Amino acid sequence: MESFSLILAIVVVTALAFDFTNGFHDTANAMATTISTGAMRPKVAVAMSAVLNLVGAFLSVEVANTISKGLVDEAGIRPEVIFAALVGAILWNLLTWLVGLPSSSSHALMGGLIGATIASAGVGAVHGDVLVTKVLIPAIAAPLVAGVAAMLATRLTYSLGRKADGKASEKGYRAGQIASAGLVSLAHGTNDAQKTMGVITLALVAGGAVAPDSDPPMWVILSAGIAIALGTYLGGWRIIRTMGKGLTDLQPQQGFAAQTSAATVILASSHLGFSLSTTHSVSGAVMGAGLGRKGGVVRWSTATRMFVAWGLTLPAAALVAALAEYVTGFGDWGTAVVAVFLVASSAVIWKISRREVVDHTNVNDTDDAEPAGVVTTAMAAVTPPPAGGTAADVPPIPAQATAERTPSTTTTV
Repeated sequence: MESFSLILAIVVVTALAFDFTNGFHDTANAMATTISTGAMRPKVAVAMSAVLNLVGAFLSVEVANTISKGLVDEAGIRPEVIFAALVGAILWNLLTWLVGLPSSSSHALMGGLIGATIASAGVGAVHGDVLVTKVLIPAIAAPLVAGVAAMLATRLTYSLGRKADGKASEKGYRAGQIASAGLVSLAHGTNDAQKTMGVITLALVAGGAVAPDSDPPMWVILSAGIAIALGTYLGGWRIIRTMGKGLTDLQPQQGFAAQTSAATVILASSHLGFSLSTTHSVSGAVMGAGLGRKGGVVRWSTATRMFVAWGLTLPAAALVAALAEYVTGFGDWGTAVVAVFLVASSAVIWKISRREVVDHTNVNDTDDAEPAGVVTTAMAAVTPPPAGGTAADVPPIPAQATAERTPSTTTTV
């Protein structure tokens, strides 16, 4: 086997940088509802999530093997191809983080890998059957399954708690939210950290550092787990703010149901080797929980923007990666140009983000909250409150369809 070359070292460092962006980009998946309801203080929440992401990285390698052994043909894939794929994924993550958009880091990585591979070796180097069965189908099925599960769990929760004391029940579900948020964090580490492991392993195979069909070495597992944990601790406050107020109004019962349903779907998919998006799963569960409570509604305008972003993630990352691969094809100087472009673009995005700082001190600010909208107002007007509930379970009906979001005791997610 060949020695550990400079380009291979660059690829490994870039992969860990992607893993870091994946961590802070997806913190909202586990902690947005917990932070918004006040069940945990923001910094404590992200610290817990970081530790559990690290633990989750050691639970399985099935998803890593899907990427390193199944998605693309290892033969003929150069380390530069992996580098170009990571460039596309990182830039998409940073751009969507800048605007606070909860898009899929997983699909950004998949899109980058597919685009760079096609640019280097042609369409035939992508295994279409694996792409369809273990990436595209889970991308559609995961939010639907998580959404239906969360909706049913929410209805069951309200039915079982019909006669429970309101304050005691809410306190209990806040505690349940902490446990379920921890489960989502564990599931996120199990699924998403493995994607970076798979990419690094694929690069090691392409560079001749490990034998084909090898499982990720222990140092790869450890470094990927640490990178995603550090990113998670950074917080990703912009996306937490978006998920904390954009999709629907959730009470603690719904938050618990949504997080538990999403974690179950993610962990089951990780065991089966499906490279699904944790963002899709959690967002689907949140919407399902919103629909599961009588009087609950989903802000479909916000959801539609998310759906559009989800659809753009794969092709956008693939296009950037393909262009990066084209430039790296000119040799070492081309690779250097792409590396400088990545660093410079990242610095510019960070500089722009400083114009409006979002952190743990203002993550729950809602001054710029989106209006409820005509559909939301109409549904709230005609839908009765949950059985055994009180008037506080349903937001007050605004006087006009264009009224601003109604204040209530619920927490927006």
